[in-house]
Amino acid sequence: MTVGPLLFKGCHPYGRCSHDWGMWMGGSELTNVRSPRVKAARRLTKRAFREQDRKFLAEGPQAVREALKLDGVTLELFSTAEAELRHPELITQATLQGVPVHRASGEVMSELSQTVTPQGLVAVCGLVHVPLEQALSGQPRLVAVLAHVRDPGNAGTVMRAADAAGADAVVLTDASVDPYNGKCVRASAGSLFHLPVTIGAPVGAAVRQLRERGLRVLAADGAGKHTLDDVDLAGPTAWIFGNEAWGLPEEILAEADDVVRVPIYGQAESLNLATAAAVCLYSSARAQRVP
Repeated sequence: MTVGPLLFKGCHPYGRCSHDWGMWMGGSELTNVRSPRVKAARRLTKRAFREQDRKFLAEGPQAVREALKLDGVTLELFSTAEAELRHPELITQATLQGVPVHRASGEVMSELSQTVTPQGLVAVCGLVHVPLEQALSGQPRLVAVLAHVRDPGNAGTVMRAADAAGADAVVLTDASVDPYNGKCVRASAGSLFHLPVTIGAPVGAAVRQLRERGLRVLAADGAGKHTLDDVDLAGPTAWIFGNEAWGLPEEILAEADDVVRVPIYGQAESLNLATAAAVCLYSSARAQRVP
């Protein structure tokens, strides 16, 4: 049966009115920003507490939707009444999975949200990263390595590009940003939950294991002697991307099999990190898929 438009103000499209929907969720609205439950979730905005509790926050319907696809990752869900009406399928899915769902007031959601305009959904999730050996298990053909990348928006966008290009894993080295930073999680647009992510690996150790798996290691750098037009990308490849402001230090460039730059055909001085990473990853993905 096709669900038609709402006929009565305040009623849910599945036939439950808004005041009954909260009862169906099993609990009254959270209004106290100092309640233990809210404080426990709020502390996850800090990296030290994320590491201590081994949890992080995923905000917005896209992140919540992708988190719910992984069994056991979503631990609890906070939702405003408005978000319940906009995304009933997520509330239903969480409830069916046994995830506690808490209706939260706008004030409580503002405490949990890390955006200027909260979207009304915040999930508490367990950490999803895996050891480097596990991330590189099997026969990986495309891997993105983020070395000294400090901007969470860049890191999340590279993760999203790697996912879209069909990469097998993303490795964040020990000097890179926390992938569970709220801005990084949002920038990944759910890709954090799609592919193996490793954090805290020293660059040298990562390069050694990548070579042991048969991948050619390329460093993306504006000072590279070769361009993407000059290198054969058909084989298994790992790309190392560095800090946007500093680039890659000499010791990391020395670890790579080759240093490659994205060709600039117009007058732009350079590309930002996320754009350059997307170009490199898609160049490899396309070359690997040519018959």
